[in-house]
Amino acid sequence: MKTFVFRPKLVDTLRDYNRKTFMADMMAGIIVGIVALPLAIAFGIASGVTPEKGIITAIVAGLVVSVFGGSKVQIGGPTGAFIIIIYGIIQQYGIEGLTIATLMAGGFLVLFGVLRLGTIIKYIPYPIIVGFTSGIAVTIFTTQIKDLFGLTIADVPSDFIEKWGVYFRHFDTIDPWSSLIGVVSVVIIAVTPRFSKKIPGSLIAIIFMTVAGLLLKNFAGVFTVETIGDRFAISNELPEAQLPQMTWDTIKSLVSPAITIAVLGAIESLLSATVADGVIGDHHDSNTELIAQGLANLATPLFGGIPATGAIARTMTNINNGGKSPVAGIVHAGVLLLIFLFLMPLAQYIPMACLAGVLVVVSYGMCGWRSFKALMRNPKSDVTVLLITFFLTIVFDLTVAIEVGLIIACLLFMKRMSETTDVKVVLDEIDPNEETDIKVGNLEHLTIPEGVEVYEINGPYFFGAGNKFEEMMAAFGDRPKVRIIRMRKVPFVDSTGIHNLTNLCMMSKKEGIHIVLSGVNPKVHNTLEKAGFEDMIGRENICSHINTALSKAKEIVEAGKR
Repeated sequence: MKTFVFRPKLVDTLRDYNRKTFMADMMAGIIVGIVALPLAIAFGIASGVTPEKGIITAIVAGLVVSVFGGSKVQIGGPTGAFIIIIYGIIQQYGIEGLTIATLMAGGFLVLFGVLRLGTIIKYIPYPIIVGFTSGIAVTIFTTQIKDLFGLTIADVPSDFIEKWGVYFRHFDTIDPWSSLIGVVSVVIIAVTPRFSKKIPGSLIAIIFMTVAGLLLKNFAGVFTVETIGDRFAISNELPEAQLPQMTWDTIKSLVSPAITIAVLGAIESLLSATVADGVIGDHHDSNTELIAQGLANLATPLFGGIPATGAIARTMTNINNGGKSPVAGIVHAGVLLLIFLFLMPLAQYIPMACLAGVLVVVSYGMCGWRSFKALMRNPKSDVTVLLITFFLTIVFDLTVAIEVGLIIACLLFMKRMSETTDVKVVLDEIDPNEETDIKVGNLEHLTIPEGVEVYEINGPYFFGAGNKFEEMMAAFGDRPKVRIIRMRKVPFVDSTGIHNLTNLCMMSKKEGIHIVLSGVNPKVHNTLEKAGFEDMIGRENICSHINTALSKAKEIVEAGKR
């Protein structure tokens, strides 16, 4: 097995780095930094923390992911996928609980990378990914209704159904000016790409709506439009690194949300890197990327940040604006730092309805309704997984959805693997023209002696095969003297398969039936040998090909007649 070597892409890209590449990276980094600004503020507020913590997360995570990551163009930072789970953790465990959970998630992500689980995570079934991503999008949209329409609600419940009930009961408190700002923000963001690919619509909406809000307040006497400054005290001071107080009881209680953060972060970052690979024609190192994401989530909470991962939208913005290497991500972090230090106080004038509009567009982009609709035409098992994950995400929370989704994924994988294993009985004779384990030179049909049954396993031998053996053998009324089990098409056998094979042999032994194995490949033979299987049926009864197995079976039958 090839040894995993942690080697960030930055190391390789700096070898042939030149001024032209740097200029391209610098321009891309500046644009991505500008794009990331409104999103970082919106994600921070929607997650239940202050806006500056969203920006700090984008700065620290963006820097760490670019320096240590396994992708040339990946941009790290806070994303919409984490909003719901962060908000839930804060409600239950507080800010300190979120900090500890993020640190634990960072540790898990590093462990995932060290254990080379990067490629495995990418094989999580597509219906599960679409299900919880669509569920997150619907939940994000739901959380923005109050600010989008300026509803007067003292306390919005966290439960999805209760939340909509409260909205309907308080819809008569709608503020027309806030609603106008929110709806116009959505329109601006939606139409901007038709006129400009460089400047993000979210930034244009924030600038215009902030100016509009100030004009309404100062010249029209409109004071009902709530701004960031009305809800938060804005600070542009860089926080000092601090470790939270951690106890064993706290760590145990936060294992589940920490794993959820880690799994979600791994999935989103690797999906983002894979999408980027398809555009730039490169191949990212998934395990190095996981370690980088882990390091980012170990660093951001120390400065008060929230969980971060690879951001698809910002990564694509980086690519579309000429980003060539991780240097673009480093520049993006630097741009955000400068904005934080010198322009952060201006964020207090941004209307909350405008940020709600930004997140409404984000939720629409996340919902993937076309993929959802397409999956509804797939097999019923995929549709079931899709809908269960989707509704669990909405009605309960993301932790439950991911846990149940992963369990369903495992069960589906095992079910489908068992379906690939076929057990059949061979009657009368074996045609050498269709076989692969018949001894060279024997071109005549091989006749199966009387009192011998030949069964063949086609596929991996594990839990499903044992049941199929029992069902097939029950269909034959006569008890043979010898059962030959052909395993030439068995690539591997696991402990469950060994257990089932052992039970089969013990049951056959009680019935006076001998078991002979045929065509066992060296890997399977070695596994059986370590499990002590040879002691049960005898080394001489594990044959390399069917000729030997039939000869051995004939000897056993004739010996029984004496």
